[in-house]
Amino acid sequence: MFMDKQGKILVVDDNEDVLFALNLLLEPYMEKIKVAKDPQRIEQFLKDFNPDVILLDMNFRQNTMSGQEGFHWLEKILAADPQSVVIFMTAYSDTEKAVKAIKAGATDFIAKPWEKEKLLATVLSGIKLRKSRLEADSLREKVAAMQDYAAGATDMIGESAAMDEVFDTVGKVAGTDANVLVLGENGTGKDLIARMLHQSSPRCRRGFVHIDLGSIPEQLFESELFGYEKGAFTDAKGSKAGRIELADGGTLFLDEIGNLTLPMQAKLLAVLQNRCISRLGGTRKIPLDIRLICATNANLARMVEQGEFRQDLYYRINTIEINVPPLRERGNDITLLAKHFLKEYSHKYRKKVPLLTREAANKLQKYPWPGNVRELQHVMERAVIMGNGFSIHPSDIILKAPVQKGAGAFAGGSTGGGWAGGSGWAGESVMNLEQLEQQAIERAMEVSNGNISEAARLLGITRFALYRRLEKLGM
Repeated sequence: MFMDKQGKILVVDDNEDVLFALNLLLEPYMEKIKVAKDPQRIEQFLKDFNPDVILLDMNFRQNTMSGQEGFHWLEKILAADPQSVVIFMTAYSDTEKAVKAIKAGATDFIAKPWEKEKLLATVLSGIKLRKSRLEADSLREKVAAMQDYAAGATDMIGESAAMDEVFDTVGKVAGTDANVLVLGENGTGKDLIARMLHQSSPRCRRGFVHIDLGSIPEQLFESELFGYEKGAFTDAKGSKAGRIELADGGTLFLDEIGNLTLPMQAKLLAVLQNRCISRLGGTRKIPLDIRLICATNANLARMVEQGEFRQDLYYRINTIEINVPPLRERGNDITLLAKHFLKEYSHKYRKKVPLLTREAANKLQKYPWPGNVRELQHVMERAVIMGNGFSIHPSDIILKAPVQKGAGAFAGGSTGGGWAGGSGWAGESVMNLEQLEQQAIERAMEVSNGNISEAARLLGITRFALYRRLEKLGM
């Protein structure tokens, strides 16, 4: 006998006596049972009930010995949910039909009249199979998350005193499960700090799930982060684990957490406090074992004062704060990183690694790097592509710097064609407001490497306002 009730079962048979008998037999062992005389109701039960096992009669009203109706409905069930466990029932059993049923995708075959113990054992095996199939799907998603982590893993390079302080903090914190808040300007490498923390932690062999909260629309927030059960909404054809659930046992990295609206913050806080989630459309509480790392370029303390960020969530996520310094404050790290990127892109484009001349290095050191390491990376990639392949001179370094406050949004003393001077960005040759707006958007998109949230922040507008302007300008 089964000690605990387990699983949900759907029984579909046109014989009311069979339905009554199976309901009576299975009720003490199953969590929930649904019965149906009409197979036309199967698809609705798949959406609303999400059974673990379906006991399906092979023969209904037409041609009662062929089993064709059973095969018809089996095909529809597997089309709706390929992981379904379907057990056929028929009073007209034979070996050929059983083999055909298994080949068609049925899990097992029960003859009528059934033996009680055999039927119970078959149903129990079906429930275990269903569970293992769903766990396999979840495992595949977790493996994909780990592969994404491996693909994105890059060492953090730096020898400056500012970076030594960061590395020291990482070394002290990595072995714990303390929540970490990584702060810094865009392009400073906050995601690399998060990966370092994970890689140096006891969770390094488990998943690292990176979620860019700035790229998730509010209406998709719950389904993306918490997952959903089949039928939770119109397009929910099957169940799906949320991205937070995929981080179970590993590290959850919430990037751009300052972009969350207050309602989204409340939902996230509930998950972090309870350490469990419920998928959309589901009631089951799924426990979570995660290491939480968050990152933002926003001033969360100021946002708390202004009522834009929940104080309780702020305290929840920043047990430890790590401030990543901007590139302009890292001294000789600029040259160190430039040489690293020269090697990286020379290998990528199959070129000889060029020499970085002293004059070019001096030019790099004097530049304020508004786009930080990310901007330096793109500058060096362009230099490798456009250079002569032997050495990098100042003329190969194309820079674009912001102007001082009050002088406009962007300007630059660029070599080889920038936004000031010839283009008229900071000068007087371009006064058309629409053209200035387009130039500002183009510059923001370039500095942010196409990141809408970052570009919107640079422009001082919302993501949705930027979307509207991009559409208006045909960009």
